[in-house]
Amino acid sequence: MAVSILANLLQGCGPTLVAGTTYGAAVVYDRRDERTVFDDEVIEFRARDAYLKNPDLSEHSQLKVTSYSHVALITGQADTEQIADRFAHVVSQLPKVKRVYNEAEIGPKVSLKQLTTDTYLTSRAKLAIQSIDLPKFDALRVKVVTENGVIYLMGLVTREEGQATAEKVRRIPGVTRVVKIFEYVEPQITGLVQARQTKAG
Repeated sequence: MAVSILANLLQGCGPTLVAGTTYGAAVVYDRRDERTVFDDEVIEFRARDAYLKNPDLSEHSQLKVTSYSHVALITGQADTEQIADRFAHVVSQLPKVKRVYNEAEIGPKVSLKQLTTDTYLTSRAKLAIQSIDLPKFDALRVKVVTENGVIYLMGLVTREEGQATAEKVRRIPGVTRVVKIFEYVEPQITGLVQARQTKAG
């Protein structure tokens, strides 16, 4: 269903088609505007599509792209550095992508056990972030990506929020490293987000 909706959007339909869905609701609590949230979904879709259509990449790696505010993060494993770099170049050429962080590891694909552990660590991280007590901070504005024990943090946050988030996640047992890929904003922007939430309510 989600793929079908996104396919329609890629053919030129606007974001208004998904109003009322989880996508539309998420925008209310996001510091990205609606257009940027939509762009990030499209970037991830196009990156995945390009990856699967290129067997020279997909048969020799296990890579995925996460986009936040037009910044693309590549995680996973590749057989060689050349494969990882080739995919990074493909992603960098996608419309609206302004920066690519290529965090692909060179080596064999991780085991199913590690994938399960990564899923667990992501859940633990999200739970830990929810306990952060800062004015107007919303844990839903932080995107958590876990790969082989390394947690990547993305989002539009203040420096205080970013530091608090990283410290919370760093204390989780099993996390080997925390990488901050935040875009920092001034605290005043939180007032704009609060106004948007009030209007939506």
